[in-house]
Amino acid sequence: MVLDTGSELSWLHSNSTRIKQPIFNPNRSLTYRPVSCSEPTCTTRTQDFSIPASCDSKNFCHAVLSYADASSSEGNLAMDTFTIGGSNFTGTIFGSMDSGFSSDSDEDEKTTGLMGMNRGSLSFVSQMGFKKFSYCISSLDFSGILLFGESNFTWILPLNYTPLVEISLPLPYFDRVAYTIKLEGIKVSNKLLPIPESVFIPDHTGAGQTMVDSGTQFTFLLGPAYTALRSEFLNQTMRTLKVLEDQDFVFQGAMDLCYRVPVNQTWLPKLPSVSLVFRGAEITVSGERLLYRVPGEIREKDSIHCFTFGNSELLAVEAYIIGHHHQQNVWVEYDLEKSRIGFAQVRCDIASQRFGFYR
Repeated sequence: MVLDTGSELSWLHSNSTRIKQPIFNPNRSLTYRPVSCSEPTCTTRTQDFSIPASCDSKNFCHAVLSYADASSSEGNLAMDTFTIGGSNFTGTIFGSMDSGFSSDSDEDEKTTGLMGMNRGSLSFVSQMGFKKFSYCISSLDFSGILLFGESNFTWILPLNYTPLVEISLPLPYFDRVAYTIKLEGIKVSNKLLPIPESVFIPDHTGAGQTMVDSGTQFTFLLGPAYTALRSEFLNQTMRTLKVLEDQDFVFQGAMDLCYRVPVNQTWLPKLPSVSLVFRGAEITVSGERLLYRVPGEIREKDSIHCFTFGNSELLAVEAYIIGHHHQQNVWVEYDLEKSRIGFAQVRCDIASQRFGFYR
């Protein structure tokens, strides 16, 4: 399943024509029950969905979920028993999804669904009642880890914590169930960029919050911050990398700083690190995580590598989003009881081995 701290409802594919993985078949479950559209679960607990739940022809609660990458999923709300760590959670609410649109069908075909992990009442972590969860996203396939509950392991520490930002007043552009933290600055090679503090503070509409989102691939910044970072990174790489001179090429609609690297070159030159500075914590992105080779994009004898920070305003998103690409090899702990997130640099493959997982 896709681990998504940026969305609420967990769901499983129930249509075998859409994916190559096993699907959820409601007819084979004795404890499965669809949610009717008159139940409070449908009428009140879906209030944080971007598209309101509706009634289908059978009077079942119908949900359409949309995501930042323009993909969507559609189906019915249902209840069933989920078993986690030997404990049964009866009446767990999830989506049984039979249609939708994928922006990356090759990747989505590998998954059986999505685990919604934000702070909404229907999210997986809220329904399970876990006060803390952690993960480590590996740069290698299949060696990451997700942990529910305490992570009292001295070899991970010290975690640097940053408080979650909460606004009780409903604002049109502020996602109240997201994991919002305070971005205070951006550094390139330890040089703090001259970005006014006001750029990082949400405005009176709630636009401009900083969200930690494991369901988004890359990191997106609002225009003024992105422009300052792009300019400095470009300035520090001009002598070592060849810029792609093509104003019409914008990777994923938001990443417009790309470079040409010879196809037969297996290494990248030393790159300036980029650090995101939060209140009390910092994430530093370095090396190959700063550039992403665009699949299938070749210019003469050069492959195209794009800077992995994008301009969120080009996506019509009024927020800063910290994606999973820049959370690789970082132990991330969500402490919901103390309303904070902790970060620590760690090798995820080694962390998995410490827990006894070997692939």
